[in-house]
Formats: sequence, structure tokens, C-alpha cells
Amino acid sequence: MTDTSSNNLSSWARNVAPSPTLAVDAKAKALKAAGEDVCGFGAGEPDFDTPEFIKAACVEALNAGKTKYAPAPGIPELRAALAEKYRTENKIVGLEPSQVIVSPGGKFSCYLAILATISPGDEVIIPAPYWVSYPEMVKLAGGVPKIVFAGQESGFKINPDQLRAAITPRTRMLILNSPSNPTGAIYEENELAALVEVALEAGLFIMSDEIYEYLLYDGVQHVSPASFSKEAAEATITVAGFSKTFSMTGWRLGTLVANPQVATAVASLQSQTSSNATTFAQYGALAAMENWESSKTAIAGMLEVFDRRRLRLLEGLRAIDGIECARAQGAFYLFPKMESLGMSAEKFATKLLETEKVAIVPGEGFGAPGYMRLSYATSDEVIEKGLERLTRFCANCRKI
Repeated sequence: MTDTSSNNLSSWARNVAPSPTLAVDAKAKALKAAGEDVCGFGAGEPDFDTPEFIKAACVEALNAGKTKYAPAPGIPELRAALAEKYRTENKIVGLEPSQVIVSPGGKFSCYLAILATISPGDEVIIPAPYWVSYPEMVKLAGGVPKIVFAGQESGFKINPDQLRAAITPRTRMLILNSPSNPTGAIYEENELAALVEVALEAGLFIMSDEIYEYLLYDGVQHVSPASFSKEAAEATITVAGFSKTFSMTGWRLGTLVANPQVATAVASLQSQTSSNATTFAQYGALAAMENWESSKTAIAGMLEVFDRRRLRLLEGLRAIDGIECARAQGAFYLFPKMESLGMSAEKFATKLLETEKVAIVPGEGFGAPGYMRLSYATSDEVIEKGLERLTRFCANCRKI
């Protein structure tokens, strides 16, 4: 008789944790479906529709029969357009279309980058707070996540001394995410250059997750680690996608840029896993690249709304006794500190959803106990109502 217990699962399946962000979002949606008035701050998903010109290009591709297999690394036109974008916008010199891979989502691009370079026992340095999937992806590749924490006091950014102290003979990769999920923090050019220098000295790969590169506020600038030098470009695997910038989360389109050897390995891995990203969806992405002025207009419209929400949510959180909140300058999250409220973030999030129907993601999933993540990729109405409920809950939470 077949053993159907969890002990019969693979070591990978037993050791991987489910995504806490998706779990919170699913719970909030289930409550809404049951008729509850839920204020959801959990999802990392823009609440705007995909721009019409991008959807129209996808429809045109469908009508033209672009429904068959595509080359595993992506359709040639999109890879060429992305290479041009990375040369001009991100200042990565000498980049060829053959070094660009289009995948089924930014998450899969991250996983492919790790899978192509990490062997069992290799260590990967992950600054915390981190996106929830990084450590799990490293473990799925047989690697060992090595967490380096940087809290609110340091702007949620690690420094070169911390990085240097974490490197061992087994270290293979450093993961950087700027702008950051969950904190919205952005490394300045000099800060990034100093970390890249340490990584290059140690012979590390750098996986630079730049999925939020266009969601910037307060006049800050995004810098790609691969732009610093030829050596940096050789060592850096730049991952991104269309989900956040163009509100295309359900399209599942990610991008990856790497040196020729890594790019070839990633293409091979993809050919044996997902085959290719959805063919007709790639033509929608191509429209976003080829109509860059229309794309910039769409991005600017979203940014204006996100910025207003960011400042309102920041103001509201800072007005609550017991909550400290840094001013995020990227992405669409705030990551307030709430450890003085007298309960763990996990308990706080559970009780808040139960009693006030407000969904947040506790900091434990991001490697940051005592913090919580709130997404302002939601309506102004939800923000106002959620702040009112959160204020009421915090006033009473020490009694719970």
C-alpha cells in the first residue's frame, strides 16, 4: 500500500514553506467571497488594469494565430527590444539579445537564476527583510540561505562590512533587491557600488531583482549593479518582469539578463521545465517595449496615484501610538515596526483579520519579526477604512 503521509514526500517538498503573502491574500479573498467587508493590504499587485494598447497587441496576436510554441528563451523580437532597453535605460554595456531570457514570471526568473548557479551546499547571502521566496528558492536548489539583517535604523540596507563578514569559502551568490519588497528601500549608487565591489572581490554572483525599478518616489534614481563595469555585468544576473510596472501580474512574464554562459544554462533549464512563456502574452509585452512613450505615460499615471496613497498611508500609520514607519521611496509597500505593541507580528496579523477584517502580512515571513507589510496597491477607500480599523485595534491590542 502506498504511503500517502507527508514523510513520503520529497525532501524539497517537505522543507519548502508556502508563500505567506499569497496565503494572506487568499484568506482575504475568501472572506470577501463570504460577504465580509475586508480591507486588504496583503497583495503585491497593482489594482489598475493592464494598459489598453498592451491588451490590444495580445488580442491581435491571438487573432493572428500566435498560439503555438515559441523559442524557449522568448520570441526574438521581444528579446531584442529588451536588450535595447537594458542598454539604454539600465546602462548595461555590450548586451546582446542572446543574453536575455523571457520566462513565465519574475518569480520563475529568480528561481532559474538560482538554479543555474547554485549547487547543493552553496551559500547564498540574502539581506533581510527579504522577499519571502528567496530563501525557499535557494533551499529548492539545495543551497543554504545565509541571512544578514538590516532593520529600520539602517534604512533596511546592509553595508559592505556586514556583507564581507558573511562571506565564507562556500558563498556563491549575493541577492540584492532594490527597490525592495517588503520595505520599499532603495540603495543609492554609492551604497550599491560598495556592495558590488565586495561581491566581485569574493568572486560571487549577484542576483539583482529589479522588478520595481520604475516605481520610484521623492526623485530617487534606480541603478543596476550590472552597469558599474564589465566585471559587474559578467557577475550580475538581472531579473525583472512586466507584472508591477505594467500591472500585468496574471500575464506571467519575467525577464532575465546574464552573461552568455548563464543565459544559455537558464534557457536550457527553461526548455526542460516550462518550455516557454505564453506566446501571445509576449506580443503584449513587445508592444510595451516598442511603444515606450505610451508605456511611460501609463507608468506615470500609476505612479501619481501610488505616491498619493503612499503618503496618506504613511501619515496614518505614523499617527498610531506604538507604530514606527520609515518613508519608503520605491515599490508600493510600507513596512512599519510594531514590536512595542506587545505581541508578535503573526499574532497581530491574525487577530487584526479576525476582529477588524484588515489583512496585512506579518514580518516573520520576510525575516523581520516585529514588523508588518502593508501594500498601498489598493483603493483610497480601503486605505482610509483600514487606517480607522487599525487605529482602533492598536488602541486595544495590549488587552488581547
